[in-house]
Amino acid sequence: MQTEFVVTAGEQPKRLDVFLANHERDISRSALQRLIELGRIRINEQVVKPSQKIKPGDRITMDVPKPEPLALKGEAIPLEVLYEDDSLLVLNKPSGIVVHPAPGNWTGTLVNALLHHFQTSGGTVSTIGGKERPGLVHRLDKETSGVMVIAKTDQAHRHLAAQFKEHTITRVYEALIWGVPKKGHGLIELAIGRDTKERKKISTRTTSPRDSVTEYQVDQRYGKVAAHVLLYPRTGRTHQLRVHLTSLGHPILGDPTYGGRKVCCIDDVEIPRVMLHARALGFTHPTKGERQEFTRPFPSDMEAITQALERVRSSHMASKRDGKLSISSV
Repeated sequence: MQTEFVVTAGEQPKRLDVFLANHERDISRSALQRLIELGRIRINEQVVKPSQKIKPGDRITMDVPKPEPLALKGEAIPLEVLYEDDSLLVLNKPSGIVVHPAPGNWTGTLVNALLHHFQTSGGTVSTIGGKERPGLVHRLDKETSGVMVIAKTDQAHRHLAAQFKEHTITRVYEALIWGVPKKGHGLIELAIGRDTKERKKISTRTTSPRDSVTEYQVDQRYGKVAAHVLLYPRTGRTHQLRVHLTSLGHPILGDPTYGGRKVCCIDDVEIPRVMLHARALGFTHPTKGERQEFTRPFPSDMEAITQALERVRSSHMASKRDGKLSISSV
């Protein structure tokens, strides 16, 4: 699909890829950079680099190829099914698996695993999400583990989606965070949206702010270096928990996007991924009308980090005691 537009008067000089990322909201900045490098995006009919500065009057042409139709296939990827009936399926998603296909991840996703599961079991799946997102009522980030519900019928999908929209779903997350909040319990309220400069991030620096609310409770302290917190989101914005905890000054361990490199290693403890887990999910069953809740504890990788953090805490306490003894003996 070919489009053309002219940079308007008053537009400040900026990189072509940055300008387009704000102009073309449906295409990621990295995808735009690839299109520029392939010569599919030009300025005044000239092939340029992503760093080329635009100016008023520049004529930008874009030739974006149509996406090829998807023919998703089921893949024999193990699923930890917690519950299943004719209306829905509840599973424990492992960390490291993308929920639905997208550029760069057309295979090996949770959807591929679900398609195989339903093909072999003879079950159905909701069509409301389309070919790319069959049955998906909600999602978890690639590195986030935990409980998810999948709709098997369109009726169940609509019923569950309405509960998410009305915030009647019970959701509990747990995270390991950098440092320890001063308050053991609190409420975080922020208006957040797609960052105006860093398009892959969510922040308060946005042109499309949406209210977001999270309640938090400190459950365990590991000295002053880290803490285990329980999170009760009252809204479901993209990256909400990651952004909220960063706003407190306590980003999630293993999350360099929002916390920088410091959160990826505590003393000698290497953090393998974003330490966030969807612990519990509760909802009203679409056909039975009864309340159901499913819970899964920490996965083994997060449990290993908690044990390592406890050793760090003990080591710090021992060092502090030894320091006091040395001073008192002088």
